[in-house]
Amino acid sequence: MSTTDPRELRVGIVGFGWMGRVHARALTRLVQHYVDVPLRPRLIAVADTATDDRTAEATRAFGFEDQHTDWRDLVAREDLDLVCVTGPHDIHRDVGVAVAESGKHLWVEKPAGRHAEETRQIAAAVRAAGVQSAAGFNYRNAPAVEHARELVRTGRLGRVEHTTVRFCSDYSAHPDGALSWRFVNEYAGSGVLGDLVSHASDLARYVVGDLAELVSDSATFIADRPEASGAASHFSRGDGPRLPVENEDYVAALLRFADGSRGLLESSRTDVGDQCAYSIEVHGTEGGLSWDFRRMGELRVCLDQDYQDASYSTVLMTPAQGELAAFQPGSGIAMSYDDLKVIEAHRLVQSIATGTPIGATIEDAVVAAETVDALRESSASRSWVSLPAPRTVHP
Repeated sequence: MSTTDPRELRVGIVGFGWMGRVHARALTRLVQHYVDVPLRPRLIAVADTATDDRTAEATRAFGFEDQHTDWRDLVAREDLDLVCVTGPHDIHRDVGVAVAESGKHLWVEKPAGRHAEETRQIAAAVRAAGVQSAAGFNYRNAPAVEHARELVRTGRLGRVEHTTVRFCSDYSAHPDGALSWRFVNEYAGSGVLGDLVSHASDLARYVVGDLAELVSDSATFIADRPEASGAASHFSRGDGPRLPVENEDYVAALLRFADGSRGLLESSRTDVGDQCAYSIEVHGTEGGLSWDFRRMGELRVCLDQDYQDASYSTVLMTPAQGELAAFQPGSGIAMSYDDLKVIEAHRLVQSIATGTPIGATIEDAVVAAETVDALRESSASRSWVSLPAPRTVHP
């Protein structure tokens, strides 16, 4: 849609839990970090069905001009250019398709659908409408990850031999963690696969390249949880009747990349002692690298040494690497999770202004969803599963 002010991007957000707030903060902060941004976001409307007065809070804290309890009313508005979709997974397909069909740009959180077919339907609607999209793969935006990708792409590690990607957390480790929508397939589609593995597979693909085939195993360690009361988050506890958990807590997989290299993937939502243990290691014929989200501004590298007795050093990212300069003036000054979402917002706004995709898009979400489906299929069949042909990764 065109805007009244050509420098203004009018935004609506569907779902105002934690991620809806992250999107609102990122859009609000965008002009503070990118002073020459071609379009200036303006928060117009928010939609949420929660009974805890979330939309009223949004109006007060973020300056939304209107609030809705039905997302359809928000999408039908004529005064919006961009809609963020940050609600439970079961609404992503319907909202995402409706947003695109209304001619509005789309910023959707991962997984964009409960399974690959829903995600492909969103992507088809985006392509048909000719609008721009962004998908919430924020970890690829870390300057150290950008640097790692450049080291791999330029051959500094030699030929890649194997990669390990590990996304493990404790948010579901407590046996009395409430059975929120995330544990029910009707709403979530999957468990740790959609929540964390979609991120892990995108990170591996972004740094190293496309996957060709895989074999996986999965497990549910906490078989039942107390029923949630009200709007429950990742971390809520419950004391109601215990109900069955319908999806997986843990996944492990062997990977074969399209370039012939090998890999390991492991992800868990029930790891006592792990909080946001999200990492990637890449080993090549001439060197290696390692990144951990918990030390986001650092990259451990082993480069330009002999094949044996080589050692790692820790490199602090500088303003010359990635987009650190938009946030901090020198190396060693930490960035945050929210900063990665500001970068995501900036790339989407650039895409809208230029008409050329920049950053992760709905097409990347399709690849992640197809990977999740393949992992699920492999766990069920206990066999190797091939993935679709390689796709382009936008810069």
